Amino acid sequence: MRLLLDTHVFLWWCENSRQLQKPARLAIQEAEDVFVSAASAWEVALKVALRKLRIPGPFAAAVSASSFDELPITFAHAAAVSSLPLHHTDPFDRMLLAQARTESLTLVTHDRQLEAYAVPVLWT
Repeated sequence: MRLLLDTHVFLWWCENSRQLQKPARLAIQEAEDVFVSAASAWEVALKVALRKLRIPGPFAAAVSASSFDELPITFAHAAAVSSLPLHHTDPFDRMLLAQARTESLTLVTHDRQLEAYAVPVLWT
């Protein structure tokens, strides 16, 4: 299985949070590939700047330490956002959905608003 972690899921992974339930944690541990999007890095940077979030160190260092792969945002990902229905308007989530669809990834999330999209999801 190839996974793309929603931002909150990656943060829960780093914190070893109980919010990341055992089935999702096992799926992440056993996945063939696990990706963290540049959209998540952007979202975290924005929330840190607005003082809505505190993280213990650089986001890139946390991704590197996790041994997960960075997923850059490409023109194809950006174009795919326009084909998504407007069920949800959060730009970060929409990019994650577009990336999951374009790259044939399963999105790992707790956000039930995303179940309206035709993207494979692993719920936390």
